[in-house]
Amino acid sequence: MSEVVLIVDDDPVQRRLVEAMVQRFGYQAIIAEGGDQALALLMGETARHIDCVVLDLVMPDLDGLGVMARMRQAGLDTPVIIQTAHGGIDNVVSVMRAGATDFVVKPASPERLEVSLRNALATRALAGELQRVKRSRDGTLTLSDVISRSPAMKPVLGAAEKSVASTIPVLLEGESGVGKELMARAIHGSGERRARPFVAVNCGAMPENLVESILFGHEKGSFTGATEKHTGKFIEADGGTLFLDEVGELPPAAQVKLLRALQEGEVEPVGSRKTVKVDVRIISATNRDLIADVKAGRFREDLFYRLHVFPISIPPLRKRPEDIPELVRHFLTRIAAEQGKRLRALDGSTMAQLAAFRWPGNVRQLENAIFRAVVLADGDSVGMTEFPQVTADPALQSAADHQPEEMIEASPDMAPDMPAGPSLSISDRMARLKPGVTMIAPSLPLTDSHNDVRPLEDIERDAIRFAIAHYRGQMSEVARKLKIGRSTLYRKLEGLGLEAEVAEVAVNETVAAE
Repeated sequence: MSEVVLIVDDDPVQRRLVEAMVQRFGYQAIIAEGGDQALALLMGETARHIDCVVLDLVMPDLDGLGVMARMRQAGLDTPVIIQTAHGGIDNVVSVMRAGATDFVVKPASPERLEVSLRNALATRALAGELQRVKRSRDGTLTLSDVISRSPAMKPVLGAAEKSVASTIPVLLEGESGVGKELMARAIHGSGERRARPFVAVNCGAMPENLVESILFGHEKGSFTGATEKHTGKFIEADGGTLFLDEVGELPPAAQVKLLRALQEGEVEPVGSRKTVKVDVRIISATNRDLIADVKAGRFREDLFYRLHVFPISIPPLRKRPEDIPELVRHFLTRIAAEQGKRLRALDGSTMAQLAAFRWPGNVRQLENAIFRAVVLADGDSVGMTEFPQVTADPALQSAADHQPEEMIEASPDMAPDMPAGPSLSISDRMARLKPGVTMIAPSLPLTDSHNDVRPLEDIERDAIRFAIAHYRGQMSEVARKLKIGRSTLYRKLEGLGLEAEVAEVAVNETVAAE
């Protein structure tokens, strides 16, 4: 799922034009007709997740400054881009002092609006990432730091939230790389033990003859090489949380010793004659099917039931593709900052291909792919050339193949049921084009059916209609090719009564893009 942009404007034509541009940039657009409706979407009972607001300054009832004041009172830090037809210096100073991120003058060009949105979202992402990194280093990550917008993750986060208030043993299940340790840290950081230690142990990396020493500690001289006393992971985690990663990899002898420690709530260091009481919450994780291991005799059944009290299964990344764009932005922001590079967000096409990839290595593979892309990137952009493992996927290659644009004459592109004539609406002209076809200009009649010269206004109206259809509603390109300014173009649209048709084109193009 892409970033969500809230567009607030009382002018329906301007609202639809901005909506079409925002969606063309690859963002999700939500519209509000006024300040009160915008506040309801931002912080009412039906509040939505909003990443950025494009806000009209002058509106009836509650204006842009009033909306920003309410947002600041509620503690919302959502970036706001103000747009208005009056670009005086006083207005700019007022809105920037009120907390706006940027200011654009209507009619904003697509290039200007895209840069403004990109900068606002990047600044917010970087600020959020810095806070997340700080919490990670302090050991205070919470469940709100788990990056997810996928419906498949809602029950997972809901179950994790319920486990926070208890010391119930949690077993995190899922493929390698789905983020089991992050979830364990978030559960610990959200509970009452967050001020106490979080100790992680990779059970698959411990030598079999040292498992007891690593987990429970040993006394000095208790075995060859024990030159000093070691406390062990259980004692290190006393009062906090012990995370047993890949617990299914424990050898059978170690499983017996772990079971006793969990049953008795005490450990006996190697070489010691005294047991040590420990208060430890256990969170374990596995990428194996422990039930199958129990049936095959590879994992103790009694230990399984000790650990499998509150199981939480984390779905693989391929089953939650909605999370991929958010994770990409998260990794891109952090890694680019670490590498000292200033990179803009990925374009919609690249993001779509990344979201379509299956990512067998899950989140870990995605993070490493972004790391590689950042290192390979030249300049400020990242494209598919920086993701060779994705472009090599045959399924994606076949999906990405497309036919080149076909240039045809005006007559074959017409649908059989469409009437001919110079005064067709913009939408009708676009409907006469086959998919992937670029229209070649037909002749523009200068006389009417009575052989009288047509009024200049009618000829101009048809010329503008054709230009807008020809360039698919890209108003900057239309103005550039007609060699007039954008402001002049919009004044002509209003004078010639074409505003409604332009708005319809914007909506149709948005629907077609989806």
